[in-house]
Amino acid sequence: MPVNQLSPTTAPLQTAEFDFDIAIVGGGIVGATLASALKDSGLKIAIIETQIPAVAAAKKQAYAITLLSGMILKGIGVWEQILPQITTFEQISLCDGDYPGVVEFHRPDLGNTGKLPVPKTALGYVGEHRVMLSALQESLAKNPNFSWVCPAEVVEVKYLTNCAEISIKQNGETRTIRTKLLVAADGSRSRIRTEANISTRGWKYWQSCLAITIKAEKPHKNIAFERFWPSGPMGVLPLPGNRCQVVWTAPHAEAKALQELDETEFLALLKQRTGGLLGNLELESDRFLFPVQLMQSDRYVLPRLALIGDAAHCCHPVGGQGLNMGIRDAGAIAQILQQAHQKGEDIGDLRVLKRYHNWRKKENLIVLGFTDFLDRLFSNTWLPIVAFRRFGLWCLRTIPPVRFLALRLMTGLMGRPPKLAQN
Repeated sequence: MPVNQLSPTTAPLQTAEFDFDIAIVGGGIVGATLASALKDSGLKIAIIETQIPAVAAAKKQAYAITLLSGMILKGIGVWEQILPQITTFEQISLCDGDYPGVVEFHRPDLGNTGKLPVPKTALGYVGEHRVMLSALQESLAKNPNFSWVCPAEVVEVKYLTNCAEISIKQNGETRTIRTKLLVAADGSRSRIRTEANISTRGWKYWQSCLAITIKAEKPHKNIAFERFWPSGPMGVLPLPGNRCQVVWTAPHAEAKALQELDETEFLALLKQRTGGLLGNLELESDRFLFPVQLMQSDRYVLPRLALIGDAAHCCHPVGGQGLNMGIRDAGAIAQILQQAHQKGEDIGDLRVLKRYHNWRKKENLIVLGFTDFLDRLFSNTWLPIVAFRRFGLWCLRTIPPVRFLALRLMTGLMGRPPKLAQN
């Protein structure tokens, strides 16, 4: 079924005690990944989304996709549709500004990956939002136990002993949905998290992030590279058609000035910052600007409630880990909920949900710390720090165990993989 036939959709009210087993607020990639991961569970699932699916999928953005995220999406059954439309990169390059000591990672640096079905040549992928979300939406359209509730807005949530009651406004009318479990996948400014009084820890960085798509004159050779400048890191990710997604981090005022800079001057500066490796450049998108923050929720779960993706945590964009953390959340909680359902357990019970919290919060904290450390280390011009980080780059170039650990973290292979990734 084409995606645009999915919407607008109004899920029918049910006569049973619950309308749904799981209601997911937020129909982005993370929320749709969770719903798709549960397609064979027998659970009745809904996504409550403010936009119709076709509009939600039209967002112009691209993401780095780790090897583990690719394996999770393959386990769900959507990877064969996604893979031909995205770029596979086989090399990662890191450098400290113009410093000549470039660190290059290749697939053999990963070593033995055990029983995980890791591709033999790839180190990761770059996929556009439209491609990924459309594939997930089409997968959901085939699931008779799934419903879209959209466009709809959550007005209020009441957490009762045996269910959550969600008041939604749709087509000018307010109605109530009863669900055993509410999953918040509604982003970093999650209203569900805030109104559940779940506190967060973290900070806003002194930087903003500029995201653009460019067309390169010279072949990008399917290489993903990150250049660390004192003002902030710049990631360049290869896309199909010799295009690239550029994620350029800089202090707020500088980032705003870059957004407003004359296009010719902007492209000349971008060419300089990429070392001329891509030749002359053309803009293929607007220059999108967004703030950067680190955030970790104190709790990922309460009775009848779970947080996933950016609703639970946010990290610095260096390394492209943000979306991948959310996909891992979705794979982990899907596994726990399906196992609990098979055992006859209450999927909204706190004892069940804590298994997800205990699994993912610690793993996410490692990634949050890693990305924060990288940004602070490379955004520092104090000479002892400069010497230390260049020594660190030397270690990454020359010491195999250091290369191995860093690459496993970058590819998502450090930690406990969901069973979906092992299929």
